Amino acid sequence: MSGPPKCLMNAVGRRFSSRLGFMLFGLLISCASLSAASPQSSPPQQTPSAQPTPEIITTQQSAPTAPSKPPASPDATSEVDAHPSVPFESHVNLVPVRVIVHDPNGKAVTNLTKEDFRLSQDRKPQTISLFAVETPASTAKQVVRGQAGEEPVDTVKDSGSGTLAMPTRFVALLFDDVHLNLQDLVQARLAAMRYLDSAIDPSERVAIFTTSGQTQADFTDDRAKIRAIAAQLMPHLISAYDPSNDSQCPKIGYYQADLIVNQSDQNAFGIAVAEAAKCPASSGVIANENPEVAVQRVAQQMVIAGDTNAEYAIRRLVEVVRRMSALPGQRSIVLVSPGFLITTSHQFDLADVVDRATRANIFINALDARGLYTAGETDDLSCPPQTCPAAHFGRGATMYRYQEQATQSDVMAQLSDSTGGFYFRNSNDLGAGFRMTTSVPEVTYLLGFTPETLKFDGKFHQIKVTLATKEKFTIQARRGFFAPKHGQTPEEAAKQDIEEAVFSQEERQGVPIELQLQYYKSDAVDAKLSVLTRVDVTRVRFEKTEGRNLGNLTVVAALFDRNGNFISGNQENVGLRLKDATLEKLTHTGMTLKMGFDVKPGGYIVRLVVRDSKASLLSAKNGVIEIP
Repeated sequence: MSGPPKCLMNAVGRRFSSRLGFMLFGLLISCASLSAASPQSSPPQQTPSAQPTPEIITTQQSAPTAPSKPPASPDATSEVDAHPSVPFESHVNLVPVRVIVHDPNGKAVTNLTKEDFRLSQDRKPQTISLFAVETPASTAKQVVRGQAGEEPVDTVKDSGSGTLAMPTRFVALLFDDVHLNLQDLVQARLAAMRYLDSAIDPSERVAIFTTSGQTQADFTDDRAKIRAIAAQLMPHLISAYDPSNDSQCPKIGYYQADLIVNQSDQNAFGIAVAEAAKCPASSGVIANENPEVAVQRVAQQMVIAGDTNAEYAIRRLVEVVRRMSALPGQRSIVLVSPGFLITTSHQFDLADVVDRATRANIFINALDARGLYTAGETDDLSCPPQTCPAAHFGRGATMYRYQEQATQSDVMAQLSDSTGGFYFRNSNDLGAGFRMTTSVPEVTYLLGFTPETLKFDGKFHQIKVTLATKEKFTIQARRGFFAPKHGQTPEEAAKQDIEEAVFSQEERQGVPIELQLQYYKSDAVDAKLSVLTRVDVTRVRFEKTEGRNLGNLTVVAALFDRNGNFISGNQENVGLRLKDATLEKLTHTGMTLKMGFDVKPGGYIVRLVVRDSKASLLSAKNGVIEIP
């Protein structure tokens, strides 16, 4: 018999949960097949001593948990290492920085080179060791497309064709329906619908979330569904007190109320008392109520309402960041809001949002839905004095309203600037705002660097990307990264390394691999998806011990639905104890691993990650497959 023999092993692989802990555990049957060119051996005998000892073994476990230490073996000459150790040198080998550059007109700059960029960490210049120019077309070419398995899959072949676009960008439109008034929300809603009608790329998945938690749609490529939800957006009051009620007198904003209640500002209190004394009887003032009492009552109501609304907005941001952290690809949030005031009590919560988004490499873009806004004595400048008693007041109230409008914009600037996002403001062209904050860039620059003398202390390290050119370009890039913490075991570090790669879409080639996807339909409703990985062992690190070449690979295949939702994953640990002759033959034939998923007809995304444990090198590839 010619050709390399096959060593087939079947085992039970467990589905793994994502980093967020909300995905369910389950069991999945998979098959592992390793091809190696080795001499044909005679059939094994009944006694254990006569059986040939394999040089390659795969063990399956709950991915992406790192393998445990090997137990003591009674056979000192065993060629099998079922539970190899996982040495680890540094799991921050390369920090990727994705950069988007726009000119003053908002158009992507497409002709930059590596020499045009400057990159620093904590104000120290870094060497850019990785540079790539990516376009939607070039990204699509890297994606492996699956095909029907009509013949044996012993070798990796060219990918077939398909119509399913690999989702590479996930955009969450977060409408602040708690702080937006009806007029501004309607304008933002119309602009969003125009964007959904014209600017969506097939590789994008869009979701609509709201601060109130009502009227929402999760990530999907169903544009009609997203548009229908957008058409239903309306303001929602969270608290019983309506702070936008212009007939309320005295008219005290959240900013002024915070000064009165929490900071005991006598100037703010005195101005409010003077205004309360002018309130007409029809404005909601309790009969014969002392103006000072009225001010304290209204200010308390406003602080409670403002605190509640701010807490809802921050809590929703955290939830959306958490939801997006489990999506495989570029991720950004567009916060459509007039802004909101962040008092001292909420500063820690806002910092937590930024921290979570930075760790997950999620951009938060901000779109000021007020457009070109001028603060007046009332929320609606067209409101006549007889309808809005606050219009009778003097410059004192107007001063606080100006300060409130300026201050509530600070949260939008902080969220966008701290996460590398854009802040669109001071323009009534909200359509341009949606295009700037959501559209797929014509060109993306991928920079990478290896941190020098990095301490594993868990601290944040600032990243700054600049351009050598003096032209006024706008740069969108991540603002930093967190170093790993001390105390991580090699197994924990390996698990984190693999998990981060699984929930990314970066193509990595630490160890050269090839991916092929094939499916077999057993009937109209069930199918078997095969994931084949060919590894070039010439780039695998081996250690020579007692005449054997010892190596270890961890292979993870993660399955997502067409909208990027995690379904299942398999992990296999491949322990290698190769004789010189076997290694020599494998350098020519390569090594092929087969993993399987039981699926239903539909579109799927496959993320493949291979890690050389001894070299701490990662490879990763993407694939899509449509099963009719």
